[in-house]
Amino acid sequence: MSRLSRVWLTSAFLLLMVISLPLLPEGAEEDRVLAVVQRMESAFKSVQDYTCEVEQIFYQDGGENQRYRFKFYFKREKKIRVDFSSPYSSLTIFFKEGDKEVTVLPIRSLRAMKFRLSIDNPLILTPAGQRINQTDMDYFINFLLKNLEKVKQGMDEFYEDKDQIRFWMWGYDYIGGMDLEKYRITISKQNWLPMRIERYNSEGKPLEVSVIQDYAINAHLSDKLFVP
Repeated sequence: MSRLSRVWLTSAFLLLMVISLPLLPEGAEEDRVLAVVQRMESAFKSVQDYTCEVEQIFYQDGGENQRYRFKFYFKREKKIRVDFSSPYSSLTIFFKEGDKEVTVLPIRSLRAMKFRLSIDNPLILTPAGQRINQTDMDYFINFLLKNLEKVKQGMDEFYEDKDQIRFWMWGYDYIGGMDLEKYRITISKQNWLPMRIERYNSEGKPLEVSVIQDYAINAHLSDKLFVP
């Protein structure tokens, strides 16, 4: 058999293999993402409290605009504390569910120097306009479930290995629920919580990246931690 014939037969065999591969049925990718988010929801039901280290990067016109680093504390029933390390190295914010205000300590070591601000005050909102009661993982998981239910998803990247799962999904913005955006989310299979959340506008320009590390889950956080 000539070399040309062998090349032709090999190419034909490979083409036949590709053609015969089963196609993912319509909605299969969406079903895989939904299964992951449902697993996140189930795992989070056993979480009574957690802390994590967060770095958030906000973009404007495709370029980095602002960067924040902080430690986030959460306890049922939605008690939240945020200790900033950059750019406000001594700032702490406290919030508990049902309140319309947050307590702000500009200097953590000076407990007498504190004031109250509305949760809608621009000084308290993130650069994206997110309120503090929209920042915990319970809210985020519900946000994912809601958007998987009402927004048609495309056939996008879904990657999984023994440690993590990474996927894309479409959703309306978590501020006003008006603008369609795209999210690239990396989930740890150790605790089924996000390690990285990337947010893009509908044209693919970056809006925000959150890198989340050093989770401590069910550490029996004292209620005193959440009292200003």
